[in-house]
Amino acid sequence: MVAVFNKELLSWYLITLKLKETVEAGIPSSQSPTTNRLIEFPEQPQQQQQQKEQQQPSDSLQIVIKDGNERFEEEAKSPESEWVITIREKLEQARQDDVAGSWAKLCIYRVPQCLREGDDKAYIPQTVSLGPYHHGRRRLRNMDRHKWRSLHHMLKRTNQDIKLYLDSIKELEEKARACYEGSVTLGSNEFVEMMVLDGCFVLELFRGAAEGFRQLGYSRNDPIFAMRGSMHSIQRDMIMLENQLPLFILDRLLSLQYGQPEQNWLVAKLAVRFFDPLMPTDEPLTKSDRNRLESSLGYTTTFDPFSDQGSLHCLDVFRRSLLRAGPQPVPRIWIKRWSHSSRVADKRRQQLIHCVTELRESGIKFKRRKTDRFWDIKFKNGILRIPRLLIHDGTKSLFLNLISFEQCHLDCSNDITSYVIFMDNLINSPADVGYLHYCGIIEHWLGSDAEVADLFNRLCQEVVFDINDSYLSRLSEQVNQYYDHKWNAWRASLKHNYFNNPWAIISFFAAVILLLLTFAQTIYGVYSYYRPRT
Repeated sequence: MVAVFNKELLSWYLITLKLKETVEAGIPSSQSPTTNRLIEFPEQPQQQQQQKEQQQPSDSLQIVIKDGNERFEEEAKSPESEWVITIREKLEQARQDDVAGSWAKLCIYRVPQCLREGDDKAYIPQTVSLGPYHHGRRRLRNMDRHKWRSLHHMLKRTNQDIKLYLDSIKELEEKARACYEGSVTLGSNEFVEMMVLDGCFVLELFRGAAEGFRQLGYSRNDPIFAMRGSMHSIQRDMIMLENQLPLFILDRLLSLQYGQPEQNWLVAKLAVRFFDPLMPTDEPLTKSDRNRLESSLGYTTTFDPFSDQGSLHCLDVFRRSLLRAGPQPVPRIWIKRWSHSSRVADKRRQQLIHCVTELRESGIKFKRRKTDRFWDIKFKNGILRIPRLLIHDGTKSLFLNLISFEQCHLDCSNDITSYVIFMDNLINSPADVGYLHYCGIIEHWLGSDAEVADLFNRLCQEVVFDINDSYLSRLSEQVNQYYDHKWNAWRASLKHNYFNNPWAIISFFAAVILLLLTFAQTIYGVYSYYRPRT
């Protein structure tokens, strides 16, 4: 736009222009005073107009007189100019998105499309939504009235006003928004309302599981706040990566309920107890077994929220409780010749170890290791000791969300991914699952061994995994060295073919005795021939 604000110069220009129009048209004209009118340049001859259109196809110069203020305006309507402006707007948005520190607090992610191919149900909640990603979904709205009931119960029990919670969470709004990937389209009031409503609902579930729902004022036959069958589906939804609330929001809400300063460990402790039914192991350990295990390993096998207050959300708390702090084996460099960089884990590049059937043929034995840490695998003297793994209908969703979190979050190890890929290597067929089940290593509630094999074979598709960065790389090296030793394979073949049952053992020894007698008879005959009796 071009504007001229010299009022005297503009007046002389208008007088000259009107005189020119009068002479050319031969028609007298009078200027009537108006407060807002538009005067344009007269039309040029056709040839000049065409040249003007070629030079300036869509530009026009206008003089606007409004409220006694005259000014020139040049309107640029070129499509090319609008295109450039659009690109500049996009670059400005990119600059805002790339502000330093904008990714620092990111911890709740949308699962990448490459990981969720054909398995959306494992990542999308089916009963309850928490946070903004699935907020307002039609099939999840039925749970909203129960959320409001939980908020009402909490306020009635604590004799507090809702404004206290809204004002307190309002202070954390910007910090909470920064935890979610991408822009959250909810307005400020709606976002704060969602955080308070969802957060109080989660805390009521946590406290109900620990203290008892009847102690919190809920009836025995409550459709939600009672330990019924629906609780399992709620727990499974609450552990999904896209269905998380920042842990500091829950800490603040719980501190307001108790009227005490924030205690970061308390929510984590309640979360571990609430999600205990989802644990992929049910190995019972006696007190003596636990003490002996702790003394041999040199660290505790129980999750202590006091020792680590850096948890991000409930999924992160659950993952930390699964792994528990302990010594991590240092990966060896031997496996770098297989993978020089992080690659998509296909069946060739993620191969840590051979399958159960092949390992058995080389003489490796499988035994159940008595520990409640399902990932703590040991190998010694040809025996691979694997802790018991419990597989139920929620195991697939649990492992997929844990793997997705490890793939998305930079400050997260790949221990769960390493374990799942290791088990995927061991299990190639239903026969492998059947043998592990026979050894007590795998216990499943699925329909068949084939379903378990298919589950593991599908868990790590399109997962980026560097096998050199696995805590099981050293163990895999030891197993592969044992597997490559030919004598072990021969000895295993001998045992499998001739010592697999008592009758085979008896037949073998009978054949050996017969062979020895035949050999002795031959020696005696030769000896008698050369040294006959006199």
